[in-house]
Amino acid sequence: MLADFHVHTEFSDDSVYPMEQVAADAFRLNLDALCFCDHVDYGVKPDAGEPCDRFDPDNGKPVTNVDYARYFPEVERVRALFDGRLTIRAGLELGVQRHTVARYEAVLDHWGDRLDFCLLSIHQVEDREFWNGDYQKGRDQDAVHRDYYDEMLAVMDAFDGYDSVAHLDLMRRYDPFGPVPFERVRDQVAAVLEHVIAHGKAIELNTSSWRYGLDDTMPSSDVFRLYRDLGGTLLTLGSDSHRPSHLGSYLRVGQRMLRDLGFTEFVTYERRVPTAHPLAF
Repeated sequence: MLADFHVHTEFSDDSVYPMEQVAADAFRLNLDALCFCDHVDYGVKPDAGEPCDRFDPDNGKPVTNVDYARYFPEVERVRALFDGRLTIRAGLELGVQRHTVARYEAVLDHWGDRLDFCLLSIHQVEDREFWNGDYQKGRDQDAVHRDYYDEMLAVMDAFDGYDSVAHLDLMRRYDPFGPVPFERVRDQVAAVLEHVIAHGKAIELNTSSWRYGLDDTMPSSDVFRLYRDLGGTLLTLGSDSHRPSHLGSYLRVGQRMLRDLGFTEFVTYERRVPTAHPLAF
């Protein structure tokens, strides 16, 4: 079973990959299933159609959230086109902050019956973004990671509308100080994982770590070992693709890595309900 459950399309501000072409490429790559998880980041992005004064530097598109009214019908149209050839699920990647929880609850109230899967991501803290270094300004390495995991736990305490935590240790990718020893963040990571397990949520193996040249998986093998030792079993896999060269990348490698770490299965979601599949040998 090859399922890419973290795929971006033209409905994300940072991608121009047409949804139908994503599905066609997934079929060509012999994927069994994919889930579109386009970006929603309240606090730093307005909804589609609202005034916007920021544009993506790479593609010139307005930096806005998913256009829900167009997104879900397009998922249904593409799903019908590939019926019997490729399983297609509707998802969102929710970049939640503690002060934006109510906005996401409103989205789920309105669109939740159209969703199969929701990823929880922490992309900003106090509306300060990681990718451009704004969040990291004025923080030493311990504070960079401490405040990141504090935000994650605060969000998880306040918001239950997600299924899996995406790229849990994402801050490793944006740490200007270099690799942080796991021992310095272990207790906070353990608190996150204990919360995940207690609430029946999954964590994601995000295979983009290989294309970004990180020194380990994302999250790291230390995180996965800790998750295993704490009794965690629910795992999703996603490439975090934004373009054709990303789609489905390293899924087989990721499955084998997880098996080597002692896991036996991963999950996909339909209507927010997980289904288990054996990991590849």
